[in-house]
Amino acid sequence: MSAHLPGADVPDGRGRTGLHRTGLDLDRNPRVRVRDVELLASSWHVLRKTTLDYQDSDGEWATQQRETYDRGNGATVLLYDAGRRTVLLTRQFRYPVYVNDHPDGMLVETAAGLLDDDDPETAIRREAEEETGVAIGGIAHVFDVYMSPGSVTERLHFYAAAYDGGSRDGDRGGLAEEGEDIELIELDIDEALARIRDGRIQDAKTIMLLQWAVLDGPFRPHAPTGSTTG
Repeated sequence: MSAHLPGADVPDGRGRTGLHRTGLDLDRNPRVRVRDVELLASSWHVLRKTTLDYQDSDGEWATQQRETYDRGNGATVLLYDAGRRTVLLTRQFRYPVYVNDHPDGMLVETAAGLLDDDDPETAIRREAEEETGVAIGGIAHVFDVYMSPGSVTERLHFYAAAYDGGSRDGDRGGLAEEGEDIELIELDIDEALARIRDGRIQDAKTIMLLQWAVLDGPFRPHAPTGSTTG
């Protein structure tokens, strides 16, 4: 059935084919044998059902099925002003959290976006400027994380970069032609941490970067001004 879906033998809306073969050649783990990949959807991102054999710790083999959602990899950046002890965050409507009990769907986040065809650093420089208007200079890589490994393939690349809060202008960002309506929020780092504690900041990547910033980053005790690493 997969072979007849757009994205398999015929191009989908993004010109892709062969999406039903992803994973069939994996051999890095001898305890895993991928038997079949079924393409379930490829309207924009890709949903697959994979049948595999897995050998457990007792040496027994069992057949399993796993659905994976592939939206590509992404990158995010914490923009900070160490001298003013501030961070620059975004606030925008996210329907998936709205439909899952968030009060209004307006999520406070670090700037982020998908890589598309760019390397992570190039992508996050582009996304940060589009979302916040900040053109990043020096940038530090923090870590790479699989954000929801039970079902989503995405790996997110985390960065931190300084911005000049004193010269920042405007409180709106995003590309109107892409339907983006983004509010910019500048917070004192202590206020940002307080918003994690009381639930006003609930986005995982944002919480991770804010906590990194006070543990190992620019707001750690005795960190030199402008520093991002220990």
